[in-house]
Amino acid sequence: MKKVFFSLSLLFLLVACGQGQPVNIPVKTSDKPGPNEAVADFAEGCFWHAEIVFQSLVGVRDAVSGFSGGHDNNPNYRKVCTGTTGHAETVQVYYDPSKISYATLVAAFFASMDPTELDRQGPDEGTQYRSIAFYRNDQEKKIIEDQIAKLTAQKKYSRKIVTEVKPFVMFFPADDEHQEYIKNNPDNPYVQHVSIPDFIEFKKTFPGPYKS
Repeated sequence: MKKVFFSLSLLFLLVACGQGQPVNIPVKTSDKPGPNEAVADFAEGCFWHAEIVFQSLVGVRDAVSGFSGGHDNNPNYRKVCTGTTGHAETVQVYYDPSKISYATLVAAFFASMDPTELDRQGPDEGTQYRSIAFYRNDQEKKIIEDQIAKLTAQKKYSRKIVTEVKPFVMFFPADDEHQEYIKNNPDNPYVQHVSIPDFIEFKKTFPGPYKS
């Protein structure tokens, strides 16, 4: 999936095979939108990881992997990987505001990645892996900015938060092979040694609410 994917895959296959941890992978609950459903979009590095983060939360029906934030009107995975489209790997989150708030989604977003990393996230490098919180109105923008101010005041990070705060314009879904990727490719070395450990760490540090 990444520029470093094949080298990482080789490395992971050579290290201890018993490092993987069993985990129930959260998946979408339905293809049918709810009557009062809202939508939010977040970019936080690999969209495989972001998908299961948001789908693990009570009130989230689905998180669709795709691309947003750029200038290309016909992006695909191969083009976005070149870093020339301006797009970042993004998930579009469909949720029920009566069960989970936008503020909780924003808190989960910041808790599930390192917002001080510029144009990368973990082992994945390039502008397509930068972090972006997209907003659809002034209230959502304020919630994002308040969360950044809160984390900054808490001195949670030693470096400045570089997450972009951008108005939502357009979302382009990725190909079917990238949807529910971790569930469908559990033995992938990147999934086993990057995606799953990151998700387990997120669940240790974020209070949820999580689906049972």
